[in-house]
Amino acid sequence: MTDKLEIHKADGAWVVRAGGAVIAESRDALEVTEGGNAPVVYFPREDVAMAFLDASDSRTACPRKGEAQYYTLHTKSGEIADAAWSYDAPLPGAERLAGYLAFYPDKVTVELL
Repeated sequence: MTDKLEIHKADGAWVVRAGGAVIAESRDALEVTEGGNAPVVYFPREDVAMAFLDASDSRTACPRKGEAQYYTLHTKSGEIADAAWSYDAPLPGAERLAGYLAFYPDKVTVELL
């Protein structure tokens, strides 16, 4: 096991679903592994239905990736607070994450098609 941050292209097509809608679908997703944590799939912003997302006031700091900005997801079923996050100005070593968003798999469905 390593504490190293690893970023590489995710194989295949990935989709995010919530509230009966497809929120994101991409063949250009990135897979990020960090330490012993489960891999996280990041979607290019251009493959995300940004009209469903509004920036929230939530922020967190990661020592490897930088400051995360969170997004509330609006669906026909209601709001899902802080369902997604992005690193708009990632730290050195995480630059590939600029322009990408990730989603919490316990708040939405993230799956390989």
